[in-house]
Amino acid sequence: MDILKAIESEQLRNAYPEVEIGDFVKVHLKIKEGNRERVQVFEGTVIARKGGGLTETINVRRLSYGVGVERILPVHSPKIDKIEIVRKGLVRRAKLYYLRDRVGKSAKIKEKLIAKK
Repeated sequence: MDILKAIESEQLRNAYPEVEIGDFVKVHLKIKEGNRERVQVFEGTVIARKGGGLTETINVRRLSYGVGVERILPVHSPKIDKIEIVRKGLVRRAKLYYLRDRVGKSAKIKEKLIAKK
């Protein structure tokens, strides 16, 4: 088991900010088209986090042309260039699956105001 943990710890990427449920994030994904690579931004709300260590994933949801689109992204994937937090969300649950049934103002999440030190 120690060998697995050693290999796994090499693969972990700790360069990302602490992403929490309810945060509105911009995930910069590396996309390969033919022989060239470009960065595409997927912007949305984090509705769930699962797993731990190397297998940790986040569910990011956004509305695209009136249709809800969700992506499950492995946090430590080499395809993720960077994760930017646009605004922190004020939520009281661990999973925000109820947002799937909501549209418009009821699907909004209040912003968490952070006190400056």
